[in-house]
Amino acid sequence: MKPIFSVFNLGLLLFLGYLIQYFIPIKWEWLLDLQENHQMYKRWSGLALSMFIVFQWVLTISRIWKPLKKYSVKLTNIHKWIGALSPILFYVHVMNFGYGYLALLSYLFFANMLLGVVNLDVLKSKKEWVFQSWMISHVAFSVVITFLSIFHIGVVFYYK
Repeated sequence: MKPIFSVFNLGLLLFLGYLIQYFIPIKWEWLLDLQENHQMYKRWSGLALSMFIVFQWVLTISRIWKPLKKYSVKLTNIHKWIGALSPILFYVHVMNFGYGYLALLSYLFFANMLLGVVNLDVLKSKKEWVFQSWMISHVAFSVVITFLSIFHIGVVFYYK
């Protein structure tokens, strides 16, 4: 029997929850006020989201840096669970997708999160081309998200 709280189920549930609150819309007024009117809140929640992105790169580092290879299996599991929880961090930082490059950043963020929860454990494919396609897509999205996030941070602090 498959556990109810799998990475896939949790990630999908939180993603759908984010979409529901966005399209209905269901807004927590106190949180919306913090997000729209309090610079320090925006910066601290942005820092938390940035630290999430940085931490997700730790898995890659553990796979390529020999002294950390022994931790890569454990880090893979942590990477998956934290990735599945990422819609909560995104929601805490912002309730909407934004416009322009922020919309692109939001779409890629959620596309990559979904790609992560629909991982090879879910696909159950042993074909090398499936693994390579999945991994290249997931890492490529991660690189673009990282660069867009850095750009966003620069814009935020430039236009105080």
